[in-house]
Amino acid sequence: MAMALAASDQAELLNESGKAFVGKKRFLAAIEAYTEAITLCPSVAKYYANRAICYRKLRQWTKVESDSRRAIELDSRYSKAHYILGIALVELQDFAGGIKELEKALNIEGNHKQQSEQVMEIREILAKAKYSEWELLFSKHDLKLLNLKESCEKALREYHFLHDFQASNETGNDLIEQLKLLDEVFRETTSINMPTEVPDHLCCKITLQLFQDPVIAPSGVTYEKAMIMQHLDKVGNFDPFTREPLERKQLVPNLAIKAAVQAYLDEHPWAYNTNQ
Repeated sequence: MAMALAASDQAELLNESGKAFVGKKRFLAAIEAYTEAITLCPSVAKYYANRAICYRKLRQWTKVESDSRRAIELDSRYSKAHYILGIALVELQDFAGGIKELEKALNIEGNHKQQSEQVMEIREILAKAKYSEWELLFSKHDLKLLNLKESCEKALREYHFLHDFQASNETGNDLIEQLKLLDEVFRETTSINMPTEVPDHLCCKITLQLFQDPVIAPSGVTYEKAMIMQHLDKVGNFDPFTREPLERKQLVPNLAIKAAVQAYLDEHPWAYNTNQ
C-alpha cells in the first residue's frame, strides 16, 4: 500500500509539472511528464487527457484521438476527454464521430455549468463541425448533380443525333428547349440547399445572430441570455427595447424559440456558419 501511495503521489507531482510546462508552452516537456505519470499510474484518466491536450497543440491528431479514447475508457463521464476527442475527429475529417463526441461533452458539461466558458467553447466548435460536415456533404452532392446533368445532356444530344435524320430546324429547336429545361431543373435542385437569410424571429435583436440560449422578458421580447445579462450588468436594469424596468429574475427561458432554432438548423445546416 505504501508503494502504491508513493507512486500516486509521484504521478501527481509529474502531472503538476506537466501543467507548469504547458503554461510555458513547453509541450514536449509536458508530454514527457504526463507519460511518466501514466507509467506510474496507468488507470488515471486525467493524465491521458492532459497529454492529449499537448498533442492537440502540436496538431498530432491521431495521438490526441488515442489518448482521449483511453481517458474515456477509464471515465466515460469525463467531458474534457469527449471534447478533445471530438476536436481530433473533426480534424481527421470524421465529422459525424466528432459531432457525436462534442455533443456528449456538451450534455455532460451543460448539466453542471450552463454558461461556463467550457460550454461556450464546445458550442462554438460544435457549430463549426456541423457546418463543415454540411459543406463537405453539399460539395459531394453538388458534384454528383453536375455529373448527372452532364450525363443527361450527353444522352439528349445523342438521342437527337440518332433521330435527326432530316436535320430539321424543328428538331434542333427541340434540343435547345430540352437543354434549357434540364438546366432549369438542376439549377432549382441545387438552390434548395443554398444558404439564404435566416428568419428574423430566430435571431437576437441585440446580436442579430441565431439564438443559442434565448430568454424572454416580460415585454415579450426574446434576447440571447448572455447578451441581455451583459446589458443588465453594464448598462442598467431595463429592457433595451421597451425601456421598461427589468431584472434578471424576470427572464424566462424561451424553449419554443430554442426548439425552433434547432429545427431550422437541422433542416438548414449551413446556418451554423451565420454565428461565426
